[in-house]
Amino acid sequence: MKKILVTGGLGFIGSHTVVELQDEGYEVVIIDNLSNSKIEVLENIAEITEKKPAFFQLDLRVKENVKAFFEKNQIDGIIHFAAFKAVGESVQKPLEYYENNIGSLVYILQEMIDRKIDNFIFSSSCTVYGQADELPITENAPIKPAESPYGNTKQIGEEIIKDTCKANGLNAISLRYFNPIGAHDTAKIGELPLGVPQNLIPYVVQTAAGIREQLSVFGDDYDTPDGTAIRDYIHVVDLAKAHIAALQRLIKKENKTNFEFYNVGTGKGSSVLEIVDAFEKTTQHRLNYKIAARREGDITAAYADTRLANTELKWKAEKTIEQALQSAWEWQLKQ
Repeated sequence: MKKILVTGGLGFIGSHTVVELQDEGYEVVIIDNLSNSKIEVLENIAEITEKKPAFFQLDLRVKENVKAFFEKNQIDGIIHFAAFKAVGESVQKPLEYYENNIGSLVYILQEMIDRKIDNFIFSSSCTVYGQADELPITENAPIKPAESPYGNTKQIGEEIIKDTCKANGLNAISLRYFNPIGAHDTAKIGELPLGVPQNLIPYVVQTAAGIREQLSVFGDDYDTPDGTAIRDYIHVVDLAKAHIAALQRLIKKENKTNFEFYNVGTGKGSSVLEIVDAFEKTTQHRLNYKIAARREGDITAAYADTRLANTELKWKAEKTIEQALQSAWEWQLKQ
């Protein structure tokens, strides 16, 4: 049985990926510093899968912590989620983002090389493309200057991994996510932002639940049919399954090059107002929202061309926007 380390494994995407890994028979070890997650998630994972993963509360920004962990634990592969991820916040706190997102990555890769650990899956983002010239976005789209420090950390992260693969023979896959939403069907795990949500769907469900007074729609003057920004919203369970597909590709040595990267989305874009409308129809809940000024770092539209992931990873998004919104709402109601 392969032992897989999942950094940030109690976070939104990490926790869902841990569930899918355990369901596939992998032994899972989680590292999380609980800066944007809660320890209760560990018990909820155990309830869903009937198996509790090993857990270490560590700060990966401290090199000695990383070294000490790898000295005591034999690992067969790593899925690296641990990172700060809010575009707007990164504009306000760039140095925190660079320290956290780049430093931890470097320390983990150093240990992988020193200990000859192969199979590295990197949690990347469609923000690496910047403001895309053509839609849908293919993997051949140019990597343009990042629109935010967060996006830049993902660009730099991919460059670091590519150089490491070239120099040291590491095998890695970078998954460039579009916009993950939703929750597990059991409503035992979901997106749990600490403090004011930075992403659309948590703000939508918290507004519907009366926790937030009003949803702000940032900008209605974009060059889109209804003026609001367009994104490719993918159900988090579909996204989690993409990680399993990528990991299995490396373990089976089916990768064609040392470093591969794939877009992970649905291939369809939805505007903010379309999401609001779909949520109201799916849940029968009216949303109190207002139009606000654009947010710094946001781009007009981004949605994926997923053909490469469909063919090479033999993976495809299966769940609908409505299923994702319903699951997010059921998760919120359980909080």
